[in-house]
Amino acid sequence: MQDNNLIDVIDLKKYYPLTAGLLSRHAGDVKAVDGVTFSIGKGEIMGLVGESGCGKSTLGRTILRLEEPTSGKILYNGEDIAALNRKEMRSLRKELQIVFQDPEASLDPRMSVGDSIAEPLIVHHLGSDREQSQRIAALMEQVGLQPDQAELYPHEFSGGQKQRIGIARALAVNPSLIVADEPVSALDVSIQAQILNLLLDIQQKYGLSYLFIAHDLAVIKYMAHRIAVMYLGKIVELADNAELFSNPLHPYTISLLAAVPDVRKRGQETTRELLSGDVPSPVNPPSGCRFHTRCPRAVDICSHEKPVLREVKPGHQAACHLV
Repeated sequence: MQDNNLIDVIDLKKYYPLTAGLLSRHAGDVKAVDGVTFSIGKGEIMGLVGESGCGKSTLGRTILRLEEPTSGKILYNGEDIAALNRKEMRSLRKELQIVFQDPEASLDPRMSVGDSIAEPLIVHHLGSDREQSQRIAALMEQVGLQPDQAELYPHEFSGGQKQRIGIARALAVNPSLIVADEPVSALDVSIQAQILNLLLDIQQKYGLSYLFIAHDLAVIKYMAHRIAVMYLGKIVELADNAELFSNPLHPYTISLLAAVPDVRKRGQETTRELLSGDVPSPVNPPSGCRFHTRCPRAVDICSHEKPVLREVKPGHQAACHLV
């Protein structure tokens, strides 16, 4: 662990057991997160990208202990939060917040937005009633809403405004880390840039760390300092933003980038390595390299020997036998 790391994830696994038969015997596991190791620096935006179903959201929720890890370590400032009990974790919860993908589902329709923003302040006993009211007004202004809208209910706001409310609620307790779980994927394209810029402004103002999860490479490129590429429960490549986009090494990363439409080459023939087939089941992932069943470069070793995520060049890691 480095002193400037806020989070160190070490060999983290999250399995969901499957049962079968009348006796509900253990019949296997959904290996949603399967041995992930990476870090998030203080004041860093770590991007996490991959296809739907690869385990990105589960990884984010497990780091926050919204899902209980099966095994592994989650070090927050050097303390293993995976080993904390419920009471100990509750006191730490204000340091670790989340902005959900669907702003509609993340807000209680029976609560005014002011009460929703105040809820974490009340839970953690932060401030008097007057101080909480002042905090709510300041947060609403900060995210681009009017303080007098605090008495309104979620159905009276647009999707973009609801996400601003979700961001204000996450900020209420002055966290150190925010997991942004596809925070703009449910929004109109015209609104996405506003929310992304708001998140960047907040990060720069407070020096927050983000784990920014997305499947849209353009969004990840705009937001992240470093990027981890995830496939079927494992990180297959990790590098600085510019390095990953200019020099992708793993065939999966290369295929993801190739799948981004290039309007400048519309109608022209392409030799890009596009992805084919579907993501295999996390219940029974392929042996060896999990990507070998879809990889255009796969050779014999890929089907029976697991590649290790290793540093190929300074700051650039990849898990591929051919790199």
